[in-house]
Amino acid sequence: MTHQSFLKLLCNGPVIPAPRMIEDFKFALTQTAAPSIILLFSDVNTLPGLLAQAQQHKKRLVVHLDLLDGAGKDRAGIKLLARMGVTALITTKPHLGKFAREEGMIVIQRLFLVDSEALKTGIHLVNSYKPDALEALPASIPASTVEQLARETNLPILAGGLLHTREDVANALRNGISAVSTSHRELWDFSDM
Repeated sequence: MTHQSFLKLLCNGPVIPAPRMIEDFKFALTQTAAPSIILLFSDVNTLPGLLAQAQQHKKRLVVHLDLLDGAGKDRAGIKLLARMGVTALITTKPHLGKFAREEGMIVIQRLFLVDSEALKTGIHLVNSYKPDALEALPASIPASTVEQLARETNLPILAGGLLHTREDVANALRNGISAVSTSHRELWDFSDM
């Protein structure tokens, strides 16, 4: 799958909504044109209903596995999510990403890039199992770091974290980020970016 075709699965612009509360989730379903939503809350009891709502609105849920309560953080938990209908997830844990790939899920590996050693470790980690994309945090990483990530992993580079203004989003995009995720509802309308 090319970078462009992968990105079209997630977004049709530079911003992927990432709601933290049910009210924002409902807003993202009904008031945004984004084809995917990154879910930053839920548990195994409420997830089936959220998946059904997303399907009704023709949106893909990307479940943030590290923030999902009640699913074992192991192979059995990933299999449970696959049976529920989860088709995409984001995680900081590469072993869970590997299990999700085995289940045919889209996997986004989240990396916290706090220094050069974290960058080096992150590149090694993703090259060991090849997720579908990376999400780098914070979104304000320098253009040279984005370029190095893209060159050394050959993956689409998403970013999130510390995005508060439209200028923050624009700066991330100028630095080479393919798309950003944000929980700030006021940044979800990207039609004029």
